[in-house]
Amino acid sequence: MKESKQKNLQLILDTCLLAGKIMTESGSEVYRVEDTMNRIAENAGQKESVSYVTATGLFMGFRSSNFTQLENVTERSINLEKVAIVNNLSRQFANQEISLAELNHKLVNIDTEAPTYSMTLQIFAAGIVSCTLMYIFGGSWDDFLATFFIGMIGFSVAHFTKEWLRIKFLDDFLASFTIGLLAYFAVTFHLAGNVDNIIIGAVMPLVPGVAITNSFRDILAGHLLSGTARATEAIFIAGSIGIGIAIVFKLFM
Repeated sequence: MKESKQKNLQLILDTCLLAGKIMTESGSEVYRVEDTMNRIAENAGQKESVSYVTATGLFMGFRSSNFTQLENVTERSINLEKVAIVNNLSRQFANQEISLAELNHKLVNIDTEAPTYSMTLQIFAAGIVSCTLMYIFGGSWDDFLATFFIGMIGFSVAHFTKEWLRIKFLDDFLASFTIGLLAYFAVTFHLAGNVDNIIIGAVMPLVPGVAITNSFRDILAGHLLSGTARATEAIFIAGSIGIGIAIVFKLFM
């Protein structure tokens, strides 16, 4: 009986931490992560759960027992589709549509169940975002096509650098350097008219807008540590982008 209770508590902990880890890695706000973890524990019969979430780790425990567990968070990206799926599964569990074991199984296999866009479509979308924002920010039609292709190339460099090298911030630096270099060549060979317009548009898919927004939301919600950590990460990303562009200006202009 005691062993069965311990296994059930361990399953609750594993499920809550797994849900929290997926949401944190996918760019969710800290207060939303803590709320989801506590709701899952409450609906599983542990009404006095304690959770503490930061940008790099999650802690979960129960006041009624000595069970406490830590889960590290090493990867952070933006995938709001996964956040929505975890929230939906949590509601299904609250409505007793699925069991705790089924919830855990679905969370473990969320990568196969979550709909994802192909890399080709993501690269194409990055090009569309680049050229349209370039025009909205005051650019001209002369730079439209150049910004479209340079934006796609820059996003591709960032993605494949991250996949192959796995060095934090290097992907944004190399992508921005590539964007600046291609923008300079495009103007030099009269394929476009304004370097500044191309660069402003092409770096937009790299800008950590969601991270900055979530950091302020966490700070306003009282999660000062997580908010500051995310803001610092966003500043480093923005700095990597700026340094990559600055080196191109220093070398060629």
